Amino acid sequence: MVVRREKKSKYYRGSRTCGWGRVAQHRRSGRKGGRGRVGYHKHKWSWTVKYAPDWYGKHGFVRPPQIVFKWRVINVGELDEKVEELARQGLVEKVGDEYHVDLLKLGYNRLAGSGRVTKKLVVKAIAATRSAMEKVKEAGGRVELLTVRSE
Repeated sequence: MVVRREKKSKYYRGSRTCGWGRVAQHRRSGRKGGRGRVGYHKHKWSWTVKYAPDWYGKHGFVRPPQIVFKWRVINVGELDEKVEELARQGLVEKVGDEYHVDLLKLGYNRLAGSGRVTKKLVVKAIAATRSAMEKVKEAGGRVELLTVRSE
């Protein structure tokens, strides 16, 4: 059965209280059982059961942040710009005209394909996009994908 929130007739002509009793009735939050979400565990429990059955309690599962794998990505264009500075710092090895880059040493694990490659790069990474591999190969380098063992 539908609950009527308003009276059938809004205005009682010639009446001071319009059917709501004497002083200040039908005015403040007492008429609706409290302000806001008050009473959902008490006197409004039947409303909660009917209209919001999933309101209370825990739902679902959240994996602990320690075991969620996060991709740390670097683009080939950014790597190409930084590679000489990294070689000066000793983080990248230069053999002839090739730069040997181990992304895991630099704190990255995936190579993405945005940007241009102008130097010969030999990149070791866990994962790389197809466009990144093509761009490195076109510049005369190669991408070596590492397999990580889960122990």
